[in-house]
Amino acid sequence: MKKTGAEIVWEMLNREGVKVVFGIPGGAIMHTYHPRQDYDIHHVLMRHEQCAAHAADGYARVSGKVGVAIATSGPGATNLVTGIATAALDSSPIVCITGQVQTYLIGTDAFQEVDITGITLPITKHNYLVTDINELAYTIHEAFHIARSGRPGPVLIDLPKDIQIASTEFEPPEGDISLPGYRPVAPASAAAVQRAAEFINTAKRPVVLAGQGVLMSGAMQELRSFAEKAQVPVALTLLGKGGFPESHPLALGMMGMHGEAFVNQAIQEADLILAFGMRFDDRVTGTLATYSPNARRVHVDADAAELNKIVKVDVPILGDLRQVLTQLLPLVAPATHPEWLAQIDAWRGDSHFRNILNRPENGRLVAAHFINDIWEATKGEAIVVSDVGQHQMWTAQFYRNDLPNSVVTSGGLGTMGFGLPAAIGAQFAQPDREVWVIAGDGGFQMTMHDLGTIIQEKLPIKIALSDNGYLGMVRQWQEFFYDKRYESTRLVNPDFVKLVEAYGIPAWRATNRAEARTAIAEARATDGPTFIDFQIADVGEDGNVYPMVPSGAALHEMIRRSQPDHTTD
Repeated sequence: MKKTGAEIVWEMLNREGVKVVFGIPGGAIMHTYHPRQDYDIHHVLMRHEQCAAHAADGYARVSGKVGVAIATSGPGATNLVTGIATAALDSSPIVCITGQVQTYLIGTDAFQEVDITGITLPITKHNYLVTDINELAYTIHEAFHIARSGRPGPVLIDLPKDIQIASTEFEPPEGDISLPGYRPVAPASAAAVQRAAEFINTAKRPVVLAGQGVLMSGAMQELRSFAEKAQVPVALTLLGKGGFPESHPLALGMMGMHGEAFVNQAIQEADLILAFGMRFDDRVTGTLATYSPNARRVHVDADAAELNKIVKVDVPILGDLRQVLTQLLPLVAPATHPEWLAQIDAWRGDSHFRNILNRPENGRLVAAHFINDIWEATKGEAIVVSDVGQHQMWTAQFYRNDLPNSVVTSGGLGTMGFGLPAAIGAQFAQPDREVWVIAGDGGFQMTMHDLGTIIQEKLPIKIALSDNGYLGMVRQWQEFFYDKRYESTRLVNPDFVKLVEAYGIPAWRATNRAEARTAIAEARATDGPTFIDFQIADVGEDGNVYPMVPSGAALHEMIRRSQPDHTTD
C-alpha cells in the first residue's frame, strides 16, 4: 500500500499510540497537515510554537507518554528551541516534527530555511534530517524509542517538503530497535548494590535525596518500602516532588537553595547520602567544597554521564532506579535511627516557628497564604503547574504533594512562560483531573496569548496569578546582593482581570486573605477555565522567598526569615 510521507507521519504517530499533538501549521509543513483529518489524532492549535513544545512537555510529564509538537520551518522551528531545551534539561520525552525546505534547496538560504538540526544538536537526545522517504517510518519509530528509553529526552525530526509529498510502499517497522552503541538500560552491578547495602546497614545518620528519577522509573512504592524498612528520612528535589508522599512521617520536604533549612542541615550533618535519581544540580548542593562533608555517598542514576560528574561518590550505581531498589531491599537490614530522627525533628521545629503561615495576616495578601488555601481547597489532589520565579518556590514549599506526576515545573532551564502552555498539555494528559496554573505576572505575560488555546479547546484550567508588579526573583536578588538597586524589574501591568475577561474567561481579583478564599471557592465552582489575580505583598519579608542559600555559600548557610515574637506567633 503506497502512502505519501505526510500520511506516513500520521500513520506512525497512530501506531506509536499518539492521541494528541500540539502545533501550528505553516508553509513547509502544510503537506503533512493535509491528511491529518483522516486519522484519529487530535491536533491542538497553539498560539506560539514555544508553547507547543511546552504543552508537549507538560503532556509527557503528567501522562508518562511521549509528547508531540509540530512546527513549520524557519521561525516555526526556531520558536521550538526554548521548549526543546526545557525538555532536555528536565529529561522530558518529546518528539518535535519540523517542516523543511525541499532537499535540493537545503543550504541555499531559501525562504524560511534554517539548519534546525544543527541548532538543536546540543539540546536534543538525537535529531534527524530525513532525505529518503523509505527511511521515514523507521525514523519515527526510532525517534519515539530514543525519546522514552533510558534517560528520557527530546528528539527532533526535520522533514523536507519533497519528502512529505513523495510516496512509497508503506511497511510498518517491526521487531526490536537495535542501535549500535545505544544501551539505555543496563542491569546494575550486583557488587555495587551489595556495597551500598553495607553502607546503609552501618549508617547512623542516613538521608535519601530523591529526584525526578523516582518518578521516571516508577519507583515510588519501592522507595517507600526502602525508607520504611531502613527508617531513612527522604528529602526531595524540586522535580522529585511526588516521588515520596510529603505527608509521610519520614518525608523531610524540599532541599536546596529554597528548601527547608532543617532539610539542608540534615544533609550537611548526615553520615550517608543516598542520591536516588537526582543529578546534584548546583541549586541543590550549594558550594561543593562544603557539601555533606562527613558523608559517604551512594548515587543511583540511569545516565552514566551523571555519575561522578559533579559530586564525587563512594558507590556509583548505573541502572534503572526501580530495579536497583528491588535488588537493594532484601539486602537492607531493618533499622531504627531514633536519635537522628529526633535531631531532625528539633531542627524542623525551629523552621516551623519561622514559617510565614504562622504570621498574622495584617490585612495583606501573602503568596504563601493563597497557595496554602489552594492546597487546602483541592485537598492536595490537583495537578499543579507552576511557572518560574518566586511563586515557583512558594508553590514547592506550600503546595504539599503526595501524588506522583502532579507537580509540573521547569527546573533545569528555569523557563519563564512555561506554566500556562504546560498546563494545557497536562489537562490533555489527565482530562478528568483538576489542573491549576500558578504563575507570576512576569512569566504569565510571556505566553498569555495561549489563553486563546484554552478557550478554543474548552479546557477547565484554573489560573492563579501571583501579582506583585515585579520580576520578583530578580528583584529579591537585587535587594539581597545588589544594594537594593532595582534595575529593570518593576512591571507596569495591564488590568489582568479585564484582559482575561476579553477571552471570555471568568476572573476575580483578591487583595486580602478573605477575598482570596472566596475567589478560590468561586473559581472551583465555575465550569470551564477561571482566573484569579492575587495581588500580593511586593517587598520586605512577606515579599521574599525564604530560606535562601546565597550563591557560593554552603548549603546550611541560609538567609532565613526573622523569628517572630511569641506574642504574634
